[in-house]
Amino acid sequence: MHSFAGLCILPLERLSHKAIDTMKIKRNVLVIDDEEIWRLMIRRFLENRGYSVKTVGSGPEALQMLSSFKPDIILSDVRMPEMNGFDFLDTVRQLPVMAKIPVVFFSAIDDFDARKTARDLGATDFIVKPFNEKEIDFIISKYLA
Repeated sequence: MHSFAGLCILPLERLSHKAIDTMKIKRNVLVIDDEEIWRLMIRRFLENRGYSVKTVGSGPEALQMLSSFKPDIILSDVRMPEMNGFDFLDTVRQLPVMAKIPVVFFSAIDDFDARKTARDLGATDFIVKPFNEKEIDFIISKYLA
């Protein structure tokens, strides 16, 4: 144990995992999907895991949200009205402050062309609906480590 300016400092190996988890900074997640059930399901799961989550139902709404909210990761459906996920990603990658943010697509589309298009546009990953909570947890942990 060490002290600094009157504070008692414990080495990390003496802290419990629970204590370390409570010290984590809340990470921001943006979820984009035109189907409300998916937005609600993902939001509940991620909020229970300690994330700050914003959800929107379309690409244009997401672009508007990005003017006031900087996510650490974006989870987006591919097929949506108005602006599909690919067009959303193409627009986001042109914004300098958003260029490095991980964007993970989720979709019922499970074919090579959709995955290739996502990668060509700069998507970080692509998962297929329906997915389970373990898969979402793994993806988020992988890119926000």
